Amino acid sequence: MLDVKSSICSCEQETDEQKYTKLAELMKQYKNREGRLIQVLHMAQAIFGYLPLELQRYIAQSMEKPLSEVSGVVTFYSFFATQPRGKHVIRVCLGTACYVRGGKKIISRLQEMLGVEVGGTTKDGLFTFEVARCIGACGLAPAIMIDDVVYKQVNPDKLENILAKYK
Repeated sequence: MLDVKSSICSCEQETDEQKYTKLAELMKQYKNREGRLIQVLHMAQAIFGYLPLELQRYIAQSMEKPLSEVSGVVTFYSFFATQPRGKHVIRVCLGTACYVRGGKKIISRLQEMLGVEVGGTTKDGLFTFEVARCIGACGLAPAIMIDDVVYKQVNPDKLENILAKYK
């Protein structure tokens, strides 16, 4: 299986044309695979950083799928973004256990610290702030996730130390 992160992500200095060429080559590897749309979308997001409508059109056309199908998948799954994201993505869990144990307080404190609402990206482009329905850490709620790292038993007082690791 293809290691998406190591084979795709040196893209910040590439032109859009180079990115599209890279995506086209990767899409060839998935041409006849079942369920390839989600894999292609993940690769495209790794290359471009997000999935704007123009890119969704390109993928739909290349895969001979309706744009509505591609856009439907992109908007259904929360890990796909249609707007540029920050360098780090913060997700606050609002599953039942996290909500009951203080998830809303964490959201309020992060809004204050970052100066953005849920769904926003900080002006410096460092953080994108999102909400997740569940991140699977219910036993140690409340939890947040930054990129691929889960922080458990978080309270508003711990947030400054957690975010300092990413600055």
